[in-house]
Amino acid sequence: MAIVFHCEHCGKKIEAADNAGGRWGKCPSCHNKVYVPGTAVGEELKLAPKDETDIEREKRLMAETQKLTQDILKEREVPEGPPPTAGAVYDMGDKELKENIIAYIREVVYGELEEAERIAALIEPSGDRATAIIDRIALSEIPDKELADIPPQVLAGTIRTLREKIGRPR
Repeated sequence: MAIVFHCEHCGKKIEAADNAGGRWGKCPSCHNKVYVPGTAVGEELKLAPKDETDIEREKRLMAETQKLTQDILKEREVPEGPPPTAGAVYDMGDKELKENIIAYIREVVYGELEEAERIAALIEPSGDRATAIIDRIALSEIPDKELADIPPQVLAGTIRTLREKIGRPR
């Protein structure tokens, strides 16, 4: 008498020899690995139907995931162009200024030129302070850990470009 059961992957009915019970085999339909139950009863093993509450819960969670994803994407949108210059100019501290300089260098190296230009617009109002930080980075024997993976020639060229942008008259 054969062992009759359903594939857990594709749901097709499978008949296996009595001596295959308790072992693993391949579904002849979908070729996925399936466990052959150890019963040799000869009657078909019924799969439990999927509970409707599980289906509704899955749909609700998928909708919630999609909404959260859309919300996150909307938060990440950045207005195009440099920030408006009218009104008071934000005076960032030296630490934040250095972080922005490093971010600019990394964006240029990664080819994200629009983002690099946006960051450069944030750095430019700091003028001489930014130039001093750029010079410290350029003259450092050992580059910052955030810049250690950038080839020295590329780093030097990117620093030179940023220094020129900041040095331009406004």
